[in-house]
Amino acid sequence: MHGVIDPAIAGALAPAEAPHGPLLSVRDLTVEFSTRKGIVQAVKNVDLTVAKGETVGIVGESGSGKSVTSYTVMRILDRAGRIAEGSIVFSGLDLAYAPERQMRDLRGREMSMIFQNPRAALNPIRKVGHQIGDVLLHHLQAQPSNVKEKVIDILNQVRIARPEERYHAYPFELSGGMCQRIVIALALACRPQLMIADEPTTGLDVTTQKAVMDLVTELTRARGMSTILITHDLGLAATYCDTVMVMEKGRVVETAPAERIFRDPQHPYTRKLMRATPRPGITLRDLLPEGEAPAAPAEGAAVRAAEGAGTPLLKVENLVKEYPRQGAPVAMLAALFGKAPPKEDGIFRAVDGLSFEVKKGESVGLVGESGCGKSTTSTIVMRLIDASSGKITFDGADIGAIPAKEFAHHPIRKRIQMVFQDPTESLNPRYTASRAIADPLLRMAGMSGGAKLRAKVEELAAMVGLPGDLLDRFPHQLSGGQKARVGIARAIALNPDLVILDEPTAALDVSVQAVVLNLLEELKQTLGMSYLFVSHDLHVVKLLCDRVIVMRHGRMVEEGASDQVLEAPKDAYTRELIAAIPHPPV
Repeated sequence: MHGVIDPAIAGALAPAEAPHGPLLSVRDLTVEFSTRKGIVQAVKNVDLTVAKGETVGIVGESGSGKSVTSYTVMRILDRAGRIAEGSIVFSGLDLAYAPERQMRDLRGREMSMIFQNPRAALNPIRKVGHQIGDVLLHHLQAQPSNVKEKVIDILNQVRIARPEERYHAYPFELSGGMCQRIVIALALACRPQLMIADEPTTGLDVTTQKAVMDLVTELTRARGMSTILITHDLGLAATYCDTVMVMEKGRVVETAPAERIFRDPQHPYTRKLMRATPRPGITLRDLLPEGEAPAAPAEGAAVRAAEGAGTPLLKVENLVKEYPRQGAPVAMLAALFGKAPPKEDGIFRAVDGLSFEVKKGESVGLVGESGCGKSTTSTIVMRLIDASSGKITFDGADIGAIPAKEFAHHPIRKRIQMVFQDPTESLNPRYTASRAIADPLLRMAGMSGGAKLRAKVEELAAMVGLPGDLLDRFPHQLSGGQKARVGIARAIALNPDLVILDEPTAALDVSVQAVVLNLLEELKQTLGMSYLFVSHDLHVVKLLCDRVIVMRHGRMVEEGASDQVLEAPKDAYTRELIAAIPHPPV
């Protein structure tokens, strides 16, 4: 049986219509977590006010307490967390100590949330239309007889193409951007007064990010809703928020109108975040805090001679990757990812006749929207999958002719390494940082354990700025930036000629990203490596790469020097990508 709204809730919500009072008022909020090492205060004496129709941004790095604050407002903390003190007054009702029965009635109906990972927020074995219908039925916003009609109307509102078909789709059949729209539909289904968006665009390309944020802004303003936007992207906060609250280590360090806080930040931490944010007209060194520099490579590190610099190291010619069409689902997925429709012969081309070079000592950026074929290209170059046709030449050797299964044991394999997008998923949870870095040395360099191996691991850790006392920790005991350093140290352990970087900083805080980007540049200069840098962040690509290749629908649409392409693009699609990038006021 579907829940009935508690009369006590309805009565408590009546004062919400006060003309001048805030919709949400959080005062002196302190949240504690019980851990094996004792009590940890994740949020300390936080004050937050959200007026009706206002968008408030909460910014800060991982661990600053911004997500814990939002979970506390929604009263969805895990069992280890508790509100130690403070009040959370929403529409005249103090939620801090409201019983769970009342909170279940409020969630979805009066306040809702867009979670960071849309796929994790959706039930993988239930059709998305039914999931939205569940919310409508639970809060008495629809009847079984008309729920499908209402769901399709909501899907139309969030710009879902062919909503009648998508109603019956499962989450795995939809792209990341499409899943994000479904989560937005869930959050807006009952027209709540307050919506909390927790990193709603993490992992999305710039055009999808803009489309999602424009959609959220349009719908919330049309309905007079209030929004809390939680993000570590200061450009996003500057573009979409009225007020910005900056958090550091569980405390609020600065709150001000968005325009003022970005043009004249008062707190040193806010200035640090601003400095570390990539934007036009700055260099990699400009991103670092004053007086800070990336760790210098360890003494005695092998430095390649400059001889041969500028000659082709990697040459890709007419690369094609085709997948067989297996009925309507493939056609639907192609459309969702923004790709060209499958060809008449039943073949879908993920990469379509791509040709480019990477010279020795050069960094080349591969950019484009999700589904453009850039990750497929990097996976083929890494020889993890085979191309359908085309030629891949590495330092004069035709590596494309070597089957992917055989290339894993080929001598050239150790000269090409990869840093993966998710530092957590790419590390073995049972390996310490030391063992992860040593892995390629043990498997491909023939080294055995002992003092010599430990010394080499410590040398690599020093090169990437990873403190030696962290080498015996497991991945879950490391921060995101520390895990990223382990992944980089592992990739350079065999002194490769080419490193493929697949969104290596996408999930990192801006200050950690600044250090990692400077580290990558330092290692390239010191070790003479070449980079193939896959990214959708054009600011980052401009900072790190000498040349950039823009891809769309598996094809190259523009190529040239980074400054030339990103400052004076010739192709309309490249201009569209650049225009979609949010950034704080210069």
